[in-house]
Amino acid sequence: MPSVRQIKRRIRSVQNTSKITKAMSMIAASKMRRTQEAALEGRPYSENMIALMSDIISQMGDDDYSHPLLEVREEKVANLIILSPDRGLTGGLNSNINRAVAEFASLKKKNNIQVDTMAIGKKGRDFVSNLNFNLKAEIIGISDKPSLLDITPPVSIAIDNFQNKKIDSIYIAYAKFINTTNQKPVVEPILPIDSSVLNNNEALGYIFEPSPAEIFSKLLPRFVEMQVFHALLESIASEQSARMVAMRNATDNANEMVEDLTLVMNKVRQESITGELLDIVGGVAAVE
Repeated sequence: MPSVRQIKRRIRSVQNTSKITKAMSMIAASKMRRTQEAALEGRPYSENMIALMSDIISQMGDDDYSHPLLEVREEKVANLIILSPDRGLTGGLNSNINRAVAEFASLKKKNNIQVDTMAIGKKGRDFVSNLNFNLKAEIIGISDKPSLLDITPPVSIAIDNFQNKKIDSIYIAYAKFINTTNQKPVVEPILPIDSSVLNNNEALGYIFEPSPAEIFSKLLPRFVEMQVFHALLESIASEQSARMVAMRNATDNANEMVEDLTLVMNKVRQESITGELLDIVGGVAAVE
């Protein structure tokens, strides 16, 4: 059994760890609220943009309702954009995203579909690199206050590759923010755009300048960028929430460990004192 001094040293070490995890939890909590608000406030924008495009479609003729981003063709090469944190200490968040990516790639491989990847975030990049996936592009170091310009380059490359028929579909993998304690890893299709999402509304009598078809063709790439950017906001909100919960749990576990070690230390100290008393009593008895 370790000595009292060794147990004390262990207790101090755990207490220092507890201070670090508590500080990290507080930092994540301060960022969490802002990132959650950004993710939740972005959802109405996404919904309103879909409604706007549906209104434009209602003003278009059947011949105008076509665009390369709506083209559905046989899927031979799929491009997967992976959104993941740059750092760990997020509980099971990173492993859950990686598991969803691995399952997606395995399913496509069974159907003889090649999967190319684009990683936004260090953890996703490291995962696909270790598995020797076809990594076409990577971006790391995006802050927790992202802008649309942060994701414009990879999205533009993906759109160009789709229009030039180098790839046949685009998917995005990220952690969807549900609430503070629940983040759901998902893999969602982006291109070709599902025309059923853009429901045909009744004509509202708007007058468009330029033509509805031209506006529609300009909005579709922005629609794709908006989907990826909103997924990035959801991913960051999930990261901060998961980190706060993980660090809070780590702090609680450290405090419980300190309590257990304190009990062990007191027990060792009591045994030591009892042994010394028995030695003294034995010595006195021997002298008598």
